[in-house]
Amino acid sequence: MTQHNPARIEPGLEGFCQRIVPREWTLAHIDPSLPAVFSTPAMIGIMEMACTRAVRNRLPAGAITVGVRIEVDHLKSVPAGATVVAVSKLVKVDGRKLIFEVEVRSGTDIIGRGHVFHTIVRHSRLIGITAEKPASR
Repeated sequence: MTQHNPARIEPGLEGFCQRIVPREWTLAHIDPSLPAVFSTPAMIGIMEMACTRAVRNRLPAGAITVGVRIEVDHLKSVPAGATVVAVSKLVKVDGRKLIFEVEVRSGTDIIGRGHVFHTIVRHSRLIGITAEKPASR
């Protein structure tokens, strides 16, 4: 991978992701006996996207970021159809390792918050690694 320029990826970069919660992102989609509320995995997914968007335009050619760790709290539930907005702020850069503060809101309510950890990798290397692994049956 081309050496990334640490002056270009620096704390303070922000990203966001706004979505309307579809039924497929609710607990009821996984188990119809559960309520149709925004699931934690879906919340983490939009947090991850907000982090990616914060640095995407600052990465060297051929590089992407991938999530490697999460520390988040899911604080409130919202139903399918609610608008949710994830906001990320890059708070630490350590070589290829990036740490983001993240928060998800619906209206004035904080739905979730915490930290998401990403690593900068070569896109082609990640594709190569996954191509070598057989699909599970």
